[in-house]
Amino acid sequence: MNNSSNFYALLNRMKYIERWSLMRNSVPDNLIEHSYQVAYITQALCLIKNKLYGGNVNVEKAVSIAMFHDASEVITGDMPTPIKYNNPKIEHAYKEMEALAESKLLEMLPEFLRDYYAELISPDTSTEEYKLVKYADKLAAYLKCEEETNAGNKEYSVARDTTFATLCVLGAPEVKYFLDNFTGGFFKPLDVLK
Repeated sequence: MNNSSNFYALLNRMKYIERWSLMRNSVPDNLIEHSYQVAYITQALCLIKNKLYGGNVNVEKAVSIAMFHDASEVITGDMPTPIKYNNPKIEHAYKEMEALAESKLLEMLPEFLRDYYAELISPDTSTEEYKLVKYADKLAAYLKCEEETNAGNKEYSVARDTTFATLCVLGAPEVKYFLDNFTGGFFKPLDVLK
């Protein structure tokens, strides 16, 4: 058997990268679960934007970017936000480290797959698709914080309030629509959801 590429095997290890490592967690959160959540929220935001607000977003491309938006963390680990953005030098150094990790991941692929995955792992940050992935990532963070505070974990209350305030000032109608129409169900008991 030819085992020349470990790309997908390494991605599979995203399940071992725990998120929110500086905070006490009632519900553990790992990178692979987070990536899936960001992907389906991205899909929802794209569809809302296209169907209700006259957008022309490539849904498949956006969802694919979402799936890989934190892939470099399988090499770097999850850097907690308060550390990553503590000062410009740390932020710059972390971005360099992320870029190196992205390159390393891409080098693991056969040549014929690299261009395709480069657009997902190191996407053009000026596109509407990328912007919606960032919004979805922020929504996922808000949902995590809300889930933790609803479970009695007050440690997440400041992060929840800050994240919610950020979402409210984005000026993105698709985000507001998602908040108004979908987030409430995330906090209902299973019997009520059925």
